[in-house]
Amino acid sequence: FRFVIKGSLAGTAVYVAYDQGLLGSGTQGAEALKKAQAALPPAIQEWTSYIGWELPPTPKFDFSPSDSWNKGVQTVMSALSVAPTRACEYTVEGWRYVK
Repeated sequence: FRFVIKGSLAGTAVYVAYDQGLLGSGTQGAEALKKAQAALPPAIQEWTSYIGWELPPTPKFDFSPSDSWNKGVQTVMSALSVAPTRACEYTVEGWRYVK
């Protein structure tokens, strides 16, 4: 019985992630993040007022996961593209040192 409940919760989580675009392309993921950033603060404020808690204001972040991902991919590809040239340079330099 517990397996069925856990399986249905996991399936629901995967379906919601797919439906919201989190499993799609980078632009779909960025759009889903913007939707979540717009929807979560009012929902949290409503829940805390219902419970009676008072939370500090949420900090504002100017962070784009897709831009960071693209920057990382560009850095890795740049390093891989110059790797053969650098290897030749270091080999020549090593031979000069040994001689």
